[in-house]
Amino acid sequence: MTESLPQLITALREELKHYGEMLALLDQQQESAMARLTEELLRSVTMIQAQAEAIQAARRHREAAQRAVARELAVAEASTFAEILPLLPADYRPLVQHLVEENNDLLQTVRQRARQNHLLLSRSVELMQRFLSALFPMHDPQVYTGRGTRPASPLAARPLYEAVG
Repeated sequence: MTESLPQLITALREELKHYGEMLALLDQQQESAMARLTEELLRSVTMIQAQAEAIQAARRHREAAQRAVARELAVAEASTFAEILPLLPADYRPLVQHLVEENNDLLQTVRQRARQNHLLLSRSVELMQRFLSALFPMHDPQVYTGRGTRPASPLAARPLYEAVG
């Protein structure tokens, strides 16, 4: 326990740090979308994807540290924190419990903000599609029939610009 518990605490802190960085990126993305800063918005997508990968790596590292602690406690490696916490030395329990709770709370906040951003961006795309449909009404519909085919356009296509004279 002398080595695995400090590694678990470090892994929990690292995971918490990555969730905080993701939340900051999502906030930044939301601000860019609201301010219509297209280039920043596109850049934020790349940064969010990279941060998601960093979170996955931190989570895998924490899960490995959690399994190591479980092995040292002689419980199943798949044991949850609820099962592990009562078995930890008393002086470590509050710290580990607090880190787990903070990670869970921040994860929930990140998920909520990601959903908000998804809705915001989806609505922006929907409005742009409506604009394009109004601008180019002859555009083929993007809807499929019950047989999985797209309906034929009822009107013959006309040139975008018809010259007079």
